[in-house]
Amino acid sequence: MYSRLQSRFLSYHSLIKVLCWLTFPVLVLWLTCCRFSTDSEEKLSKVQIVKQTFMQDIDVLDSAVSQLQRDIKQNRSSVQMQTAFRKARLAYKRVEFISAYYSPETTKALNGPNIDEVDDDLRVNSPEGFQVLEELVFSKMDSAGQDQAIQLAAVIRSNVNRLRKISEGNELTDSHVFDAMRLEIFRIQTLGITGFDSPVAFHSLPEAASSLKSMRRQLVFYNLEDQHKTLSQKLEKAFNSAIDKLNKARDFDSFDRLEFIKTECNLLSSLLLDAQKSLQIPVFKENRLLSPSARTLTDSGVFNPDYFVNLDEQHSTADRIALGKMLFFSPVLSGNTGRSCATCHQPDKAFTDGENKSFAVGIDGQRIKRNAPTLLNSAFQAVQFADSRVAFLEDQASDVIENQEEMHGSLPEAVKSLIKDKKYLALFKASYKEGVTEHTLKNAIASYIRSLVSLDSRLDQYFRNNTATLTIEEKFGFNVFMGKGKCATCHFFPLFNGTVPPAYLETESEVLGTPATAAGKEIDSDIGKFVLTKREPHRYAFKTPTVRNISKTGPYMHNGVYRTLEQVVDFYNDGGGNGLGFNLENQTLPFDKLNLTNAEKKALVSFMKVL
Repeated sequence: MYSRLQSRFLSYHSLIKVLCWLTFPVLVLWLTCCRFSTDSEEKLSKVQIVKQTFMQDIDVLDSAVSQLQRDIKQNRSSVQMQTAFRKARLAYKRVEFISAYYSPETTKALNGPNIDEVDDDLRVNSPEGFQVLEELVFSKMDSAGQDQAIQLAAVIRSNVNRLRKISEGNELTDSHVFDAMRLEIFRIQTLGITGFDSPVAFHSLPEAASSLKSMRRQLVFYNLEDQHKTLSQKLEKAFNSAIDKLNKARDFDSFDRLEFIKTECNLLSSLLLDAQKSLQIPVFKENRLLSPSARTLTDSGVFNPDYFVNLDEQHSTADRIALGKMLFFSPVLSGNTGRSCATCHQPDKAFTDGENKSFAVGIDGQRIKRNAPTLLNSAFQAVQFADSRVAFLEDQASDVIENQEEMHGSLPEAVKSLIKDKKYLALFKASYKEGVTEHTLKNAIASYIRSLVSLDSRLDQYFRNNTATLTIEEKFGFNVFMGKGKCATCHFFPLFNGTVPPAYLETESEVLGTPATAAGKEIDSDIGKFVLTKREPHRYAFKTPTVRNISKTGPYMHNGVYRTLEQVVDFYNDGGGNGLGFNLENQTLPFDKLNLTNAEKKALVSFMKVL
């Protein structure tokens, strides 16, 4: 018995020895692989982990769009399709801050406005992204609509794959990641919470929360707590507070955007800049309209009036501004007519020609085609004139000077006259090494116009925590402007013009359907930008002007058709030209009624006067 047990034990022992010898190499290999994997993860830089997470989020987005695609193909219920759409958009928002930064064209294809676009080569490009699909999914869809939705979902998925391929080759840097995060905070407050890219579903607030959650998660990889524990805790608290405010919002219309921007967004963008500096990650010094080191959008001096210049040597100086001011008020530019730039752009009238003139008045009292716009903050627009016909203020100056109806002047003759004037000749030589030329003449005037910056209203002071206050009605009006009234989807906060944030590279034109008279019986005959491009999306299109100083710049619209802000609000509230029955296929203003109450209209006007 004992012998059999001993023998069996020895057999088992031998077997175990054999198994150990056989499995030992496998065990060693496994341990080595684990160690190698751990070492590899440790060797990944923080920005590489950010990219890795970003690529994973693109996969999640692809999966969400794929599910949406299946639901549309299977003609699931509208509730199921809308739920799938919302999930896909939330997934998109998780990648937005990096995709918009590194792949702006693909991002625009994924999520651009639902309007035809005319590119630089005058090709008309139809939209193809989420916003187009949103209008189909959130309406009663027939078989034709389903076919279109299936096609759109396929295009969106194709663009997600395109984003993946482009992103694989992009090398992220820490400076770019932090820059992208702060720009996303600016995007949220200017576009996100206004409903700019969710005009039908009104899912903007949860989507903004999704963007914030994504940035909060990526920020963890930088181990800020190891460097600056207090700052890390402040940032975590700020992210959580902003997300909580968005998640707890009762509805889109009632959300308090004023306080959200002041207490949440401004704090977040400031703390992110502090974190970047604490981590010793360089902040960019490149030339932009919005300073790369801006803590908030509402700080003083963060917008560069010299950004939209053609050449570096055209940047303003104090001497050039002073010289340009003299020229602005001088009749020397208009030949023998006695007119100056200030004839139509009077400083005491916010650089317009007054409240009683629907159209500017030209030589011998003849009516000029359009209303004289304010020159205040013209520097913050990528194009000039109502029809966007020139890009630079220098060209605007020459266009007006040589216009036979406006100033009836001649640049060559003006140069000859200025050279003969010893005072002007000395001033030009002090400002420009080449002295008096057509180029320096135009640049001097443009330099003065670029100095006409007006960004210090009571609203700006309120955001800067100065003693300025806003009334309850004015605060309410701001929230109507930024929300239910949809004003901020064209007049972007905080410049309140059509220069699109947060990149601020282009200034939009819109087709509103402005009537010929206040009675609203027929559309105005001025076809706007169409004269230049001959493309249908630009028929009746006009540049989006600034709303700042609006109480001083009436009458309103390109033809001065409305005398009061109340009339303007009614026009928008009724759905623009199509609300008046003009049936414009290319109207970019939503034609559905805003259904503003009398109190909301009144508050809206009160707020605009704050500017």
